[in-house]
Amino acid sequence: MSIIAQHGEIFIILACLFGFFMAWGVGANDVANAMGTSVGSRAITIKQAIIIAVIFEFLGAWLAGGEVTNTIRKGIIDPELLQEDPQLLVYGMLAALLAAGTWLLIASAKGWPVSTTHSIVGAIVGFGAAGLGAGAVDWGAVGQIAASWVVSPLLAGSIAFMIFKSVQHMIFEARDPFAAAKRYVPMYVFLVGFIVAMVTLTKGLKHIGLDLGFGASLVVAVIFGALCLLLAMLREGRVSKTRRKTDQFGFGSVEQVFGVLMIFTACAMAFAHGSNDVANAVGPLAAVISVVQTGGEIEGAAVVPWWVLVLGGGGIVVGLVTYGHKVIATVGTGITELTPSRGFAATLAAAVTVVLASGTGLPISTTQTLVGAVLGVGLARGMAALNLRVIGTIAMSWLITLPAGAGLAILFFFTFKSMFG
Repeated sequence: MSIIAQHGEIFIILACLFGFFMAWGVGANDVANAMGTSVGSRAITIKQAIIIAVIFEFLGAWLAGGEVTNTIRKGIIDPELLQEDPQLLVYGMLAALLAAGTWLLIASAKGWPVSTTHSIVGAIVGFGAAGLGAGAVDWGAVGQIAASWVVSPLLAGSIAFMIFKSVQHMIFEARDPFAAAKRYVPMYVFLVGFIVAMVTLTKGLKHIGLDLGFGASLVVAVIFGALCLLLAMLREGRVSKTRRKTDQFGFGSVEQVFGVLMIFTACAMAFAHGSNDVANAVGPLAAVISVVQTGGEIEGAAVVPWWVLVLGGGGIVVGLVTYGHKVIATVGTGITELTPSRGFAATLAAAVTVVLASGTGLPISTTQTLVGAVLGVGLARGMAALNLRVIGTIAMSWLITLPAGAGLAILFFFTFKSMFG
């Protein structure tokens, strides 16, 4: 009787527990980053941020989380090398989940905004290199993922820079900034709704049986964007023009309008984050389930069961509710001073980058994307607007994450191997 057949149920139970623990870490650390701009700009309170994140993170993980999950699962370890000893993949994926979850717990306790993608990729590379030999790791796939960590903050930063410059030009430099804000902000809301709907429909819903063509997806996305636009117009109708004595240019009312917009971008960012980062928790879990259910066969691809995405989404939500407020409170104000208009530019840019990455199946780091976007907004106001010391600390925590994930995974891998092997 093989080890997998003998201990199959135990492996699945452990995988579910460790997958939930990893998803908890994603919620505690990464979701806090995603909501940080909204809270830091004072557009929404921490309580409102948690409610928005709970709903939209879960929906993103469940509805659009399937595409990226496959990339994490089969892109780093070469499955062919594991055919003779499939239990090694089970030990490795259990070790990767536990290692990444442990590192995220440590980082969250310290208040470090680290990358969950770095954590899980580092852990998988660590177990692969130590347990199976360096040849088992697909270094080309690792290189592609590593390249995305450079590309994503640059792309998000560039988009944020352009969005904020467009806001400055069309609204803040207008003769009547408040009237200009009420005119143009609904267009930005339409853009948010359209982008999220389009990528979700074209890439993310096949695993729940909804596979629309490109044309049909385009029509639905336009309708969804239009509904968001109408909602925004109704919401901003409640914002009246007020001016304090200290507000010489009347920008206070404009920022209020952007505060309404930040609610939409916060929803978009939470959805985008859930769709992309649930893969970090459920990818290894899906691998374990696939190996156990097939009796040790390692297939090139496996359908992720819907309940696995629900488990991942649930873990993210619990992590955010129980521990997320710590990192939310520090991330929103550390890098640069945010107002609703600046926070909007950063969050929209990050959401666009993350949703596009989720659609193409590239596991980017949401943390780096958002930090890149905030840096882009800061740079639009000049270098003096950035807190370089905080940026240095964040960069250091990123550098530590990969080796920490790898080291812990190696330790746990050999522990499981000795326990079951």
